[in-house]
Parts: sequence; structure tokens; C-alpha cells
Amino acid sequence: MSDKPASPRVKLRRLPDRGRYDAASLHAVLDAGLVCHVGFVMGDTPMVIPTAYWREGEHLYIHGSSKSGMAMALAKGAPACVTVTMLDALVLARSAFHHSVNYRSAVILGRFFEVTDPDAKLRGLEAFMERIAKGRWAEIRGPNKQELKATKLLGLELGEASVKIRSGPPKDDDEDMALRCWAGIVPVREVYETPIPDPLLAKGIALPGYLKIS
Repeated sequence: MSDKPASPRVKLRRLPDRGRYDAASLHAVLDAGLVCHVGFVMGDTPMVIPTAYWREGEHLYIHGSSKSGMAMALAKGAPACVTVTMLDALVLARSAFHHSVNYRSAVILGRFFEVTDPDAKLRGLEAFMERIAKGRWAEIRGPNKQELKATKLLGLELGEASVKIRSGPPKDDDEDMALRCWAGIVPVREVYETPIPDPLLAKGIALPGYLKIS
């Protein structure tokens, strides 16, 4: 990606000063999130499905059941729109009109491709597991041949994408600045809490170091 839109389809027209088109900005948003929304048309019905994702280089990857409608449609080359949004703050202004949120968002357009090579699929699923919890793959049982067969791994090139970011305080009109009401931002954070063990976890299995909350 460059600092210019790859196509008119991803060019920001409203508040274009909030737009970014460079790879670093896109990677930062994608690496901050874990769930994306995938938009596509299945038959004559528009669909938007939330799903976990991960990024490797200049590609975004998702996985799902080989028999799921979304996976089959995307594997066949259905045009897709993938979005990721991170909410950073509520923006409380002096007027109702100027209330907003601070956010980082990404929109990616394109067509997914299916990863069919078993070794490549296995590497992709390992990357996904390590994205969730670094060090996890070495502890667990990996997928067997039947499980790999039952799983579709789909990739999307990050070539046609845009990022939009809002940050900072409210932007009220000059005539509203004297209003006697509180204005500012309410920060929003996504945090990991103390892990809760499976009720059926065998005795004596300690919480792994990579899951300990500092």
C-alpha cells in the first residue's frame, strides 16, 4: 500500500483528513483487533458475518467450516468487504450534533482465495493460535487430517484498503463553547481479565505463563 488510495472504491470522501492509506496504518489497526466483519452476497441476500482473523504480511486470513455458507461463497470468489473497528473513546460535546466516538477503522475490498495445501493450512492455523495466545501451539494437540479437511482457510490481499481514524476532544461550534455543560472524552479500553479454568480441567495443571495477567 502507498499513501494514496489504491482505487476510487476506498477513497475517503467524507472527512478525508481522517483517512490513511499506508501499510503501517492498516497493519496497526488489524494487529490491534481480533474480530472482523465480512460482508458479501450469498445468492441474492447480503450478509455480514463476524469472525476471528489474523494478519500475515500483506494478507488477512480467516478460517471456518468447509461446509459453511460464508466459507464456500468466499472460496468461490464472491466479492467481499472486510471491516475492523477499534473503539477508543466516547466523545461528549456541548451539542447533540457534535457527539461522536474516537475510533480506528479499516475497510478492505477484494476476493478471498482458498489455501488448499495441507502444510500451508497447518502453518496458517498455527499463526492464528499464536495470534490469540503466543506459546499456545506448542502445548496443544494440532489438527488431524480430518480436522484440516473440515476447515477452510481463506486469505485476502491487503491491496485495496483504507483506514479512518478519529482522535482528540469534541469539535464544537464557536457559539456553543459558552454552554455550561461538561464536554470531553470517555476513554474505552479492551482488557484481558484473569483466566477462568475449565471446570473439567485436571488437577495440578497450572496457568501457563503466557496467560498470566500482570
